Amino acid sequence: MNTTAIYHRPESEFAYLFEKDKMHIRLRTARQDVRHVQLLCGDPYTLYKEAWYQRRIEMDKILSTDLHDYWQVTVSAEFRRLSYGFSIESFDGLHVFYGDHGVYPFEEQYLEMNNNYFRMPYFQEADRFKVPEWVKETVWYQIFPERFANGDPSNDPEGTLPWGSKNPDRQDFFGGDLQGVIDHLDYLVSLGINGIYFCPIFEAYSNHKYDTIDYLAIDPAFGDNETFKRLVEECHKRGIKVMLDAVFNHIGDTSHQWLDVIKNGADSPFADWFHINEFPVNYKEGEDFEDAYDITYDVFAFTPHMPKLNTENPDVQDYLLKIARYWIEEFDIDAWRLDVANEVSHNFWKKFRQVCDEAKDDFYILGEIWHSSQRWLQGDEFHAVMNYAFTDAIIEYFVKGEISMTKMVSELNNQLMLYRDQTNQVQFNILDSHDTPRLLTLARGDKDLMRQVMAFTYLQQGVPCLYYGDEIGLTGDMDPDCRKCMVWEEEKQDRDLLRFTTDLIHLRKSHQKILSEGSLNWNVISEEEGLIIFERELGAQRIIGIFNTGEDQLTLSCPEEILLDQFMQIEDETMIIDNKGFVIAKINNEISNN
Repeated sequence: MNTTAIYHRPESEFAYLFEKDKMHIRLRTARQDVRHVQLLCGDPYTLYKEAWYQRRIEMDKILSTDLHDYWQVTVSAEFRRLSYGFSIESFDGLHVFYGDHGVYPFEEQYLEMNNNYFRMPYFQEADRFKVPEWVKETVWYQIFPERFANGDPSNDPEGTLPWGSKNPDRQDFFGGDLQGVIDHLDYLVSLGINGIYFCPIFEAYSNHKYDTIDYLAIDPAFGDNETFKRLVEECHKRGIKVMLDAVFNHIGDTSHQWLDVIKNGADSPFADWFHINEFPVNYKEGEDFEDAYDITYDVFAFTPHMPKLNTENPDVQDYLLKIARYWIEEFDIDAWRLDVANEVSHNFWKKFRQVCDEAKDDFYILGEIWHSSQRWLQGDEFHAVMNYAFTDAIIEYFVKGEISMTKMVSELNNQLMLYRDQTNQVQFNILDSHDTPRLLTLARGDKDLMRQVMAFTYLQQGVPCLYYGDEIGLTGDMDPDCRKCMVWEEEKQDRDLLRFTTDLIHLRKSHQKILSEGSLNWNVISEEEGLIIFERELGAQRIIGIFNTGEDQLTLSCPEEILLDQFMQIEDETMIIDNKGFVIAKINNEISNN
């Protein structure tokens, strides 16, 4: 037994309140090293009286990575406190006890030592990680407002180009606005969308609006505050939630705060609002717009036009927290997406969370973090992150061919085990965005591959997000090319892809509960054939995904108890799955065939 691989940590993703009266406990062991794990648990004050260490509760091996196996059990939290340890048996017959002080032989003298057990001294409901239930039911649609639709030409900025007349450059404007979104809300409803994630809409210099001038005003090229209020109302009438982009890591260099610093230097009342290393503030810019060096102040990346805010300054905190509250209370938004969230202090985000919770019940907070994010997902900052670390593994296997099938599965499982189950249920699964090449372009125009990747992702835990235009075949390389104008002429749209996406969203929403909360079991992982079979299970319900990622057509038997949905081919008693094809199946009489 590899005892060095055994790991558990109380009050973390390894031990947490899942529901008010249920606790999840996990244990990590070396891969294929342990045959049997059981939990010993009871009230810390009754160890000797009840000798509860003599009772053992079986733990299930739930997921594995290339290095580790993970075990989990659900126990009652009705008595509000718990002591616990683990009985671990290896394949070679070694039997140990693992507790707060490490590994011991599984002998009664060690089981009777109260201090050897992990402790949850008292289950504080206030500390339980809670997520807004509505998020689980949401399929998001990301809109880059300047490129979605031009509903009001009267607010077009000077030099606006004809809609879709060229591939976008960094400085181009095409006239997209909020009225254009209002005009197409029924299109989103027909697609099945019930959540919109907007890239920034506040007043800013650029077309992307990540260089904010005024956080309290809608950009004039998009409309005004009344236009936005009407947009939120129309969305809510249709059951669509609204998420805005909060750019609190940095501000634009045409904001009045930064202009005052340029004018008055160290004497500016805003000098401490920023991380300034030398006065006067200046920079030397390279040939590319964002290729700058010799900057005398901290910025986002190397972009001199986005000076970084000092979010530990009390005045900056008050300013940003008032903005967070304002858009919730005055306009009834449902969520914030936090730009460059990992470069802002945890101290600030904890205060931000408190303000949002006070302003509106069941408010959703999403952080833009591209890597593993445990620190931000402890229940007092964000509910979820943009789950790039999860979906990158899917892209790297299916689309880029950079990792093996088993490595993809290992990485997906690894990411799931970093977080509590309730966190995984609301993670934001995004296959492309305004910051990445579009999925169809990554797939080199292969729409069968695109469909396969989308179907695989929509069957995973977490909530899917569709980048505007993907559903009708919009292409685009790295930004700014991925920010093309939406195509509204039906004759120029891929209507087959649109129907597929609509059906896939319907499938996801029809079986939301099992796809959000069900366990994940990898049944077949065959590198040789390119075959992946997995199932999502919740109670007696099961959904099975069968994916052919190999080069050849596969023929599989079709058991009588399986119902197949619209994404399949069938002849007699067999399933015919082409290369880049897939089947989504449901167990007969246990899941309605909607």
